[in-house]
Amino acid sequence: VQLVESGGGSVQAGRSLKLTCAASGYPFSRCEMAWYRQAPGKERELVSRISTGGTTNYADSLRGRFTISRDNAKNTLFLQMNRLKTEDTAVYYCAADRGSYLKSTYWTTCNYWGQGTQVTVSS
Repeated sequence: VQLVESGGGSVQAGRSLKLTCAASGYPFSRCEMAWYRQAPGKERELVSRISTGGTTNYADSLRGRFTISRDNAKNTLFLQMNRLKTEDTAVYYCAADRGSYLKSTYWTTCNYWGQGTQVTVSS
């Protein structure tokens, strides 16, 4: 199983970035997907989540600026981040962290994480 994030980088406040997470090795469409982030010295926090059916939710502070989406045909998760702020600086992680599927004869829980991608927003 692999989750590989890309699209991070350094941008000025007010700009946009789009993160991509390419998943492989498991039935992508069977797992709920999420983006988390961890800023220096802080705990990891949930940014946004998308269900297998496409229902989304967001951290209250991010609703309206960030948009999560998924392409089940391409096993890919996205996070569009607009009007970035310096406080959005963090390592962003992609995760398949809810749901389950049959692997051979066993139910397997979705619990997979990417390695993270750095997003740095400067003023």
